[in-house]
Amino acid sequence: MQIAQYTKAQSLTEAWELHQKRHSVILGGCCWLRLSPQRMIQHAIDLSALGLDTIEETDGEFRIGAMTSLRSLEVSAALECCTDGALKEALRHIVGVQFRNMATIGGSICGRFGFSDVITLLLALDADVVLYKGGRMKLEAFAATGAGTDVLTHVILSKAGRGTAYASLRLNATDFPIIACAVSGSAEAVRCAIGARPSRAVVLRAVRQDAAAQGPAKMARQWADAVSYGSNMRGSAEYRRDMAEVLCRRLLERVMGADV
Repeated sequence: MQIAQYTKAQSLTEAWELHQKRHSVILGGCCWLRLSPQRMIQHAIDLSALGLDTIEETDGEFRIGAMTSLRSLEVSAALECCTDGALKEALRHIVGVQFRNMATIGGSICGRFGFSDVITLLLALDADVVLYKGGRMKLEAFAATGAGTDVLTHVILSKAGRGTAYASLRLNATDFPIIACAVSGSAEAVRCAIGARPSRAVVLRAVRQDAAAQGPAKMARQWADAVSYGSNMRGSAEYRRDMAEVLCRRLLERVMGADV
């Protein structure tokens, strides 16, 4: 990867203005950027001087800066407690500690990778993102469109009471997932995200009472059938579908507990 011009932005306004130019790229952790087909970056924009690497907690939510490393999220006791350990489980398989010290949550989300453990879990948690010009929006909508020429600044996680669980299937500990699933449940509803299909994660929903009435096995079968799958070197579409059903059932049993 070659960079023709590099700027360490001193403000979000400067970063946004630079990003309006053609062939400009915002640098996240750069862990996957260097593997992209784009070998030459005309103008690289560095956000590391803007203080976007913090985790702020209020009474109702967590506000996570886009430049926060995956390792910082992984070792956060508050986030581990809030997500019932699901965030730590989703992150611990991603390559290694050295990699997670560099990779950022903003880079992981803006890349919108099909294999992303991060997006899969955050979709199940109904996370929001904040764009410099676009303001606050649902991650689900952002995942469909991307940032465009805007600048992602924060990820918002609500502290609303919900049970959360995450699981993935891999050929080995640090490989990309063959399939990834996350389930979160509140008193009213249950959300499930199925990722690494190998396409980008999708969200499925059910009223909690309906899910409890049907039971985890039937609900998981319906969700697995509602999603399309593809084949690649890691697994076939048929295998992914079957494993998605198994993981969804296990996660539903864990999240819904006494209801089932």
